Amino acid sequence: MAAAAATAAISAAAPGTGVDRGPTLTILATLLLGAMAITDLITFTQGALFLVGGISGVALYHASFGFTGGWRRMVLERRSAALRAQMLMVGIAAFVMIPLVTEGRIFGQILVGASAPIGVSVALGAAMFGFGMQLGGGCGSGTLFAVGGGSARMLVTLFFFILGSLLATAHLPWWLTLPSFPEYSLGANLGAFGGLAVTLLGLAAVAFLVARIEIARHGSLEKTRAVGAQRLDRLLHGPWPLIWGALALAAVNIATLLLSGHTWSITFAFGLWGAKAAQVLGVAVETWPFWTWPGPSLALHGSILADDTSVMDFGLILGAALAASLAGKFAPNAKLPFLSVLAAAIGGALMGYGARLAFGCNIGALFSGIATGSLHGWLWFGCAFVGSWSGVRARPAFGLA
Repeated sequence: MAAAAATAAISAAAPGTGVDRGPTLTILATLLLGAMAITDLITFTQGALFLVGGISGVALYHASFGFTGGWRRMVLERRSAALRAQMLMVGIAAFVMIPLVTEGRIFGQILVGASAPIGVSVALGAAMFGFGMQLGGGCGSGTLFAVGGGSARMLVTLFFFILGSLLATAHLPWWLTLPSFPEYSLGANLGAFGGLAVTLLGLAAVAFLVARIEIARHGSLEKTRAVGAQRLDRLLHGPWPLIWGALALAAVNIATLLLSGHTWSITFAFGLWGAKAAQVLGVAVETWPFWTWPGPSLALHGSILADDTSVMDFGLILGAALAASLAGKFAPNAKLPFLSVLAAAIGGALMGYGARLAFGCNIGALFSGIATGSLHGWLWFGCAFVGSWSGVRARPAFGLA
Protein backbone atom coordinates (compact mmCIF):
# COMPACT_ATOMS: atom_id res chain seq x y z
CA MET A 1 0.00 0.00 0.00
CA ALA A 2 2.83 2.41 0.89
CA ALA A 3 4.54 1.74 -2.43
CA ALA A 4 1.31 2.33 -4.35
CA ALA A 5 0.68 5.58 -2.50
CA ALA A 6 4.23 6.75 -3.22
CA THR A 7 3.83 5.91 -6.92
CA ALA A 8 0.56 7.83 -7.07
CA ALA A 9 2.10 10.83 -5.36
CA ILE A 10 5.05 10.85 -7.75
CA SER A 11 2.78 10.64 -10.78
CA ALA A 12 0.41 13.34 -9.54
CA ALA A 13 3.18 15.73 -8.56
CA ALA A 14 4.97 15.60 -11.87
CA PRO A 15 2.98 14.40 -14.83
CA GLY A 16 5.14 13.60 -17.79
CA THR A 17 8.46 13.60 -15.97
CA GLY A 18 10.92 10.78 -16.57
CA VAL A 19 10.95 9.33 -13.06
CA ASP A 20 12.97 6.13 -12.61
CA ARG A 21 10.14 4.46 -10.70
CA GLY A 22 11.88 1.22 -9.74
CA PRO A 23 14.96 2.86 -8.20
CA THR A 24 12.79 5.61 -6.66
CA LEU A 25 10.57 3.21 -4.75
CA THR A 26 13.48 0.96 -3.78
CA ILE A 27 15.55 3.83 -2.41
CA LEU A 28 12.55 5.41 -0.67
CA ALA A 29 11.76 2.10 1.00
CA THR A 30 15.41 1.71 2.01
CA LEU A 31 15.39 5.15 3.62
CA LEU A 32 12.21 4.50 5.58
CA LEU A 33 13.10 0.95 6.61
CA GLY A 34 16.64 2.05 7.43
CA ALA A 35 15.35 4.77 9.73
CA MET A 36 13.08 2.29 11.46
CA ALA A 37 15.90 -0.23 11.89
CA ILE A 38 18.34 2.36 13.24
CA THR A 39 15.69 3.61 15.64
CA ASP A 40 15.10 0.08 16.87
CA LEU A 41 18.78 -0.86 17.13
CA ILE A 42 20.20 2.42 18.44
CA THR A 43 17.89 5.35 19.30
CA PHE A 44 15.12 7.45 17.84
CA THR A 45 17.62 10.30 17.46
CA GLN A 46 19.88 8.18 15.24
CA GLY A 47 16.95 7.23 13.04
CA ALA A 48 15.94 10.86 12.75
CA LEU A 49 19.51 11.91 11.86
CA PHE A 50 19.52 9.26 9.12
CA LEU A 51 16.43 10.88 7.59
CA VAL A 52 17.89 14.39 8.00
CA GLY A 53 20.92 13.10 6.10
CA GLY A 54 18.54 11.88 3.39
CA ILE A 55 17.03 15.35 3.12
CA SER A 56 20.51 16.84 2.76
CA GLY A 57 21.22 14.44 -0.11
CA VAL A 58 18.05 15.47 -1.94
CA ALA A 59 18.85 19.16 -1.47
CA LEU A 60 22.50 18.82 -2.52
CA TYR A 61 21.62 16.85 -5.66
CA HIS A 62 18.60 18.84 -6.81
CA ALA A 63 20.30 22.21 -6.22
CA SER A 64 23.72 20.96 -7.44
CA PHE A 65 24.91 22.66 -4.27
CA GLY A 66 28.57 21.71 -4.38
CA PHE A 67 31.33 24.06 -3.30
CA THR A 68 33.77 22.71 -5.89
CA GLY A 69 32.02 23.80 -9.07
CA GLY A 70 30.86 27.10 -7.60
CA TRP A 71 34.35 28.08 -6.51
CA ARG A 72 35.74 26.99 -9.88
CA ARG A 73 33.24 29.22 -11.69
CA MET A 74 34.34 32.13 -9.52
CA VAL A 75 38.00 31.53 -10.35
CA LEU A 76 37.58 30.97 -14.09
CA GLU A 77 34.46 32.91 -15.05
CA ARG A 78 34.06 35.39 -12.18
CA ARG A 79 30.52 34.13 -11.63
CA SER A 80 29.48 34.43 -8.00
CA ALA A 81 25.98 32.93 -7.67
CA ALA A 82 27.17 29.80 -5.87
CA LEU A 83 29.37 31.68 -3.43
CA ARG A 84 26.59 34.13 -2.63
CA ALA A 85 24.18 31.25 -2.05
CA GLN A 86 26.72 29.64 0.29
CA MET A 87 27.02 32.87 2.29
CA LEU A 88 23.22 33.03 2.49
CA MET A 89 23.08 29.42 3.71
CA VAL A 90 25.64 30.06 6.44
CA GLY A 91 23.94 33.31 7.44
CA ILE A 92 20.52 31.71 7.84
CA ALA A 93 22.00 28.94 9.96
CA ALA A 94 24.06 31.39 12.03
CA PHE A 95 20.96 33.45 12.82
CA VAL A 96 19.61 30.45 14.73
CA MET A 97 22.74 28.57 15.75
CA ILE A 98 24.94 31.27 17.28
CA PRO A 99 22.29 32.22 19.88
CA LEU A 100 21.60 28.54 20.60
CA VAL A 101 25.27 27.59 21.01
CA THR A 102 25.97 30.70 23.07
CA GLU A 103 23.13 29.73 25.40
CA GLY A 104 24.57 26.21 25.45
CA ARG A 105 21.40 24.32 26.18
CA ILE A 106 17.81 23.93 25.00
CA PHE A 107 15.11 21.68 26.47
CA GLY A 108 17.80 19.94 28.52
CA GLN A 109 19.95 19.22 25.44
CA ILE A 110 23.55 20.46 25.67
CA LEU A 111 24.56 22.28 22.47
CA VAL A 112 28.15 22.49 21.22
CA GLY A 113 29.46 24.51 18.29
CA ALA A 114 32.09 23.50 15.75
CA SER A 115 35.13 25.12 17.37
CA ALA A 116 38.80 24.33 16.80
CA PRO A 117 42.22 25.93 17.38
CA ILE A 118 43.37 28.56 14.91
CA GLY A 119 46.75 27.42 13.69
CA VAL A 120 49.09 25.89 11.15
CA SER A 121 47.21 22.60 11.09
CA VAL A 122 43.95 24.27 10.04
CA ALA A 123 45.60 26.55 7.47
CA LEU A 124 47.62 23.83 5.72
CA GLY A 125 44.85 21.24 5.98
CA ALA A 126 42.27 23.59 4.47
CA ALA A 127 44.59 24.57 1.60
CA MET A 128 45.29 20.90 0.96
CA PHE A 129 41.56 20.18 0.98
CA GLY A 130 40.78 23.04 -1.41
CA PHE A 131 43.40 21.84 -3.88
CA GLY A 132 42.23 18.25 -3.61
CA MET A 133 38.56 18.99 -4.17
CA GLN A 134 39.28 20.47 -7.60
CA LEU A 135 41.10 17.30 -8.64
CA GLY A 136 38.73 14.93 -6.89
CA GLY A 137 35.68 16.62 -8.41
CA GLY A 138 33.77 17.29 -5.21
CA CYS A 139 34.10 18.42 -1.63
CA GLY A 140 33.06 16.21 1.31
CA SER A 141 29.32 16.54 0.76
CA GLY A 142 29.80 16.81 -3.02
CA THR A 143 31.62 13.49 -3.13
CA LEU A 144 28.81 11.75 -1.30
CA PHE A 145 25.95 13.19 -3.32
CA ALA A 146 27.78 12.43 -6.57
CA VAL A 147 28.27 8.83 -5.41
CA GLY A 148 24.56 8.67 -4.63
CA GLY A 149 23.82 10.00 -8.09
CA GLY A 150 25.72 7.10 -9.67
CA SER A 151 29.20 8.50 -10.38
CA ALA A 152 31.79 5.71 -10.52
CA ARG A 153 34.61 8.27 -10.61
CA MET A 154 33.48 9.69 -7.30
CA LEU A 155 33.65 6.19 -5.79
CA VAL A 156 37.38 6.40 -6.52
CA THR A 157 37.51 9.82 -4.86
CA LEU A 158 35.64 8.48 -1.85
CA PHE A 159 37.90 5.43 -1.50
CA PHE A 160 41.04 7.57 -1.40
CA PHE A 161 39.23 10.16 0.76
CA ILE A 162 38.83 7.39 3.34
CA LEU A 163 42.49 6.32 3.01
CA GLY A 164 43.69 9.91 3.41
CA SER A 165 41.48 10.39 6.45
CA LEU A 166 42.82 7.24 8.08
CA LEU A 167 46.44 8.23 7.41
CA ALA A 168 45.82 11.66 8.92
CA THR A 169 44.57 10.11 12.16
CA ALA A 170 48.01 8.52 12.52
CA HIS A 171 49.75 11.89 12.08
CA LEU A 172 47.34 14.38 13.68
CA PRO A 173 48.95 14.41 17.16
CA TRP A 174 52.19 15.67 15.57
CA TRP A 175 50.39 18.33 13.54
CA LEU A 176 48.77 19.61 16.72
CA THR A 177 52.21 20.39 18.17
CA LEU A 178 52.66 23.12 15.54
CA PRO A 179 51.93 26.76 16.47
CA SER A 180 48.30 27.71 17.00
CA PHE A 181 46.02 30.02 18.90
CA PRO A 182 43.28 28.65 21.16
CA GLU A 183 39.70 28.22 19.98
CA TYR A 184 37.85 31.51 19.66
CA SER A 185 34.07 31.73 19.66
CA LEU A 186 32.48 35.02 18.66
CA GLY A 187 29.34 34.21 20.62
CA ALA A 188 31.21 33.29 23.80
CA ASN A 189 33.41 36.39 23.65
CA LEU A 190 31.07 39.02 22.18
CA GLY A 191 27.72 37.64 23.30
CA ALA A 192 25.06 36.15 21.06
CA PHE A 193 24.08 39.48 19.49
CA GLY A 194 27.65 40.68 18.97
CA GLY A 195 28.83 37.35 17.61
CA LEU A 196 25.90 37.14 15.23
CA ALA A 197 26.37 40.72 14.05
CA VAL A 198 30.06 40.20 13.28
CA THR A 199 29.34 36.92 11.49
CA LEU A 200 26.56 38.37 9.34
CA LEU A 201 28.69 41.39 8.45
CA GLY A 202 31.51 39.11 7.40
CA LEU A 203 29.22 36.97 5.25
CA ALA A 204 27.64 40.07 3.69
CA ALA A 205 31.11 41.47 2.93
CA VAL A 206 32.11 38.28 1.10
CA ALA A 207 28.84 38.27 -0.87
CA PHE A 208 29.26 41.95 -1.76
CA LEU A 209 32.89 41.48 -2.80
CA VAL A 210 32.26 38.55 -5.13
CA ALA A 211 29.20 40.30 -6.58
CA ARG A 212 31.30 43.38 -7.37
CA ILE A 213 33.95 41.17 -9.01
CA GLU A 214 31.27 39.58 -11.20
CA ILE A 215 29.78 42.95 -12.15
CA ALA A 216 33.23 44.31 -12.99
CA ARG A 217 33.82 41.39 -15.38
CA HIS A 218 30.35 41.02 -16.91
CA GLY A 219 28.54 44.30 -16.30
CA SER A 220 25.78 42.67 -14.23
CA LEU A 221 25.02 39.67 -12.08
CA GLU A 222 24.07 36.46 -13.82
CA LYS A 223 20.31 36.10 -14.00
CA THR A 224 18.73 33.03 -12.48
CA ARG A 225 15.57 31.47 -13.77
CA ALA A 226 12.49 32.33 -11.72
CA VAL A 227 10.37 29.51 -10.38
CA GLY A 228 6.65 30.22 -10.50
CA ALA A 229 3.75 28.32 -8.97
CA GLN A 230 3.37 26.29 -12.17
CA ARG A 231 6.88 24.97 -11.66
CA LEU A 232 6.48 23.66 -8.12
CA ASP A 233 6.92 20.11 -9.41
CA ARG A 234 10.60 21.05 -9.33
CA LEU A 235 10.52 20.64 -5.57
CA LEU A 236 10.21 16.90 -6.09
CA HIS A 237 12.00 16.42 -9.39
CA GLY A 238 14.49 19.30 -9.57
CA PRO A 239 16.48 21.14 -10.56
CA TRP A 240 16.24 23.55 -7.64
CA PRO A 241 17.31 27.18 -7.60
CA LEU A 242 20.37 27.70 -5.42
CA ILE A 243 18.32 29.60 -2.85
CA TRP A 244 16.18 26.50 -2.24
CA GLY A 245 19.33 24.53 -1.58
CA ALA A 246 20.63 27.22 0.77
CA LEU A 247 17.40 27.20 2.80
CA ALA A 248 17.18 23.41 2.95
CA LEU A 249 20.81 22.91 3.98
CA ALA A 250 20.60 25.60 6.65
CA ALA A 251 17.58 23.73 8.02
CA VAL A 252 19.57 20.47 7.93
CA ASN A 253 22.36 21.94 10.07
CA ILE A 254 19.92 23.47 12.56
CA ALA A 255 18.02 20.18 12.82
CA THR A 256 21.30 18.30 13.37
CA LEU A 257 22.24 20.64 16.22
CA LEU A 258 18.85 20.28 17.89
CA LEU A 259 18.74 16.50 17.54
CA SER A 260 22.33 15.59 18.39
CA GLY A 261 23.65 18.57 20.33
CA HIS A 262 26.42 19.20 17.79
CA THR A 263 26.64 20.56 14.27
CA TRP A 264 26.52 18.82 10.92
CA SER A 265 29.79 17.27 9.75
CA ILE A 266 30.85 14.85 7.04
CA THR A 267 34.42 13.66 7.19
CA PHE A 268 34.96 12.19 10.67
CA ALA A 269 33.01 9.19 9.41
CA PHE A 270 35.53 8.59 6.61
CA GLY A 271 38.39 8.15 9.08
CA LEU A 272 36.18 5.90 11.22
CA TRP A 273 35.25 3.69 8.24
CA GLY A 274 38.91 3.43 7.32
CA ALA A 275 39.88 2.55 10.89
CA LYS A 276 37.26 -0.18 11.17
CA ALA A 277 38.33 -1.63 7.82
CA ALA A 278 41.97 -1.52 8.92
CA GLN A 279 41.08 -3.44 12.08
CA VAL A 280 39.50 -6.16 9.97
CA LEU A 281 42.80 -6.38 8.07
CA GLY A 282 44.73 -6.76 11.32
CA VAL A 283 46.02 -3.20 11.76
CA ALA A 284 45.97 -2.20 15.45
CA VAL A 285 44.62 1.31 14.89
CA GLU A 286 43.13 1.26 18.40
CA THR A 287 46.69 1.82 19.69
CA TRP A 288 47.18 5.00 17.64
CA PRO A 289 46.95 8.07 19.93
CA PHE A 290 44.06 9.60 17.96
CA TRP A 291 41.92 6.50 18.47
CA THR A 292 42.60 6.49 22.20
CA TRP A 293 41.05 9.94 22.65
CA PRO A 294 37.57 9.71 24.24
CA GLY A 295 35.41 10.64 21.23
CA PRO A 296 37.26 8.63 18.56
CA SER A 297 37.72 5.69 20.94
CA LEU A 298 34.00 5.55 21.67
CA ALA A 299 33.21 5.62 17.94
CA LEU A 300 35.83 3.00 17.09
CA HIS A 301 34.63 0.52 19.71
CA GLY A 302 30.92 1.11 19.10
CA SER A 303 28.51 0.29 16.29
CA ILE A 304 28.98 2.35 13.18
CA LEU A 305 25.25 3.06 13.35
CA ALA A 306 25.83 4.77 16.70
CA ASP A 307 28.05 7.35 15.00
CA ASP A 308 26.00 10.43 14.10
CA THR A 309 28.20 11.43 11.18
CA SER A 310 28.11 7.96 9.65
CA VAL A 311 24.33 7.58 9.71
CA MET A 312 23.91 11.06 8.23
CA ASP A 313 26.43 10.25 5.48
CA PHE A 314 24.59 7.01 4.68
CA GLY A 315 21.35 8.98 4.54
CA LEU A 316 22.95 11.62 2.31
CA ILE A 317 24.04 9.04 -0.25
CA LEU A 318 20.57 7.49 -0.34
CA GLY A 319 18.90 10.91 -0.49
CA ALA A 320 21.01 11.88 -3.49
CA ALA A 321 20.19 8.57 -5.17
CA LEU A 322 16.50 9.23 -4.51
CA ALA A 323 16.77 12.71 -6.03
CA ALA A 324 18.59 11.34 -9.09
CA SER A 325 15.85 8.75 -9.56
CA LEU A 326 13.10 11.35 -9.17
CA ALA A 327 14.86 13.46 -11.79
CA GLY A 328 15.11 10.47 -14.14
CA LYS A 329 18.91 10.71 -14.05
CA PHE A 330 19.91 7.65 -12.03
CA ALA A 331 22.37 6.19 -14.52
CA PRO A 332 25.66 4.90 -13.10
CA ASN A 333 28.56 5.78 -15.39
CA ALA A 334 31.67 3.60 -15.33
CA LYS A 335 33.70 5.38 -18.03
CA LEU A 336 36.97 6.19 -16.24
CA PRO A 337 39.93 7.58 -18.22
CA PHE A 338 43.25 6.92 -16.49
CA LEU A 339 44.22 10.55 -15.87
CA SER A 340 40.77 11.28 -14.49
CA VAL A 341 41.07 8.32 -12.10
CA LEU A 342 44.55 9.49 -11.07
CA ALA A 343 43.20 12.97 -10.33
CA ALA A 344 40.33 11.46 -8.32
CA ALA A 345 42.79 9.38 -6.27
CA ILE A 346 45.14 12.28 -5.56
CA GLY A 347 42.27 14.67 -4.85
CA GLY A 348 40.50 12.23 -2.57
CA ALA A 349 43.65 11.49 -0.56
CA LEU A 350 44.45 15.20 -0.18
CA MET A 351 40.92 15.97 0.94
CA GLY A 352 40.87 13.16 3.45
CA TYR A 353 44.22 14.13 4.95
CA GLY A 354 43.48 17.85 4.85
CA ALA A 355 40.04 17.58 6.41
CA ARG A 356 41.39 15.78 9.45
CA LEU A 357 44.19 18.34 9.91
CA ALA A 358 41.72 21.21 9.53
CA PHE A 359 39.02 19.74 11.82
CA GLY A 360 36.53 19.30 9.03
CA CYS A 361 35.60 20.02 5.45
CA ASN A 362 33.42 22.61 3.78
CA ILE A 363 30.49 21.42 5.92
CA GLY A 364 32.10 20.61 9.28
CA ALA A 365 34.62 23.49 9.33
CA LEU A 366 33.41 26.26 7.00
CA PHE A 367 29.63 25.94 7.27
CA SER A 368 29.28 24.68 10.83
CA GLY A 369 32.30 26.61 12.11
CA ILE A 370 31.22 30.02 10.83
CA ALA A 371 27.54 29.36 11.59
CA THR A 372 28.38 28.77 15.27
CA GLY A 373 30.78 31.71 15.54
CA SER A 374 34.15 29.93 15.42
CA LEU A 375 37.00 31.92 13.92
CA HIS A 376 38.68 28.76 12.64
CA GLY A 377 35.83 28.51 10.10
CA TRP A 378 36.94 31.81 8.54
CA LEU A 379 40.57 30.69 8.43
CA TRP A 380 39.45 27.44 6.79
CA PHE A 381 37.42 29.37 4.19
CA GLY A 382 40.28 31.64 3.16
CA CYS A 383 42.95 28.94 2.99
CA ALA A 384 40.68 26.45 1.23
CA PHE A 385 39.78 29.02 -1.42
CA VAL A 386 43.47 29.69 -2.09
CA GLY A 387 44.07 25.95 -2.35
CA SER A 388 41.05 25.60 -4.64
CA TRP A 389 42.38 28.35 -6.94
CA SER A 390 45.62 26.37 -7.28
CA GLY A 391 43.67 23.16 -7.86
CA VAL A 392 41.70 24.75 -10.69
CA ARG A 393 44.99 25.64 -12.40
CA ALA A 394 46.18 22.04 -12.01
CA ARG A 395 43.11 20.41 -13.54
CA PRO A 396 44.20 20.64 -17.23
CA ALA A 397 47.28 18.52 -16.45
CA PHE A 398 44.88 15.66 -15.75
CA GLY A 399 42.69 16.29 -18.78
CA LEU A 400 39.96 17.88 -16.66
CA ALA A 401 37.97 20.76 -18.06
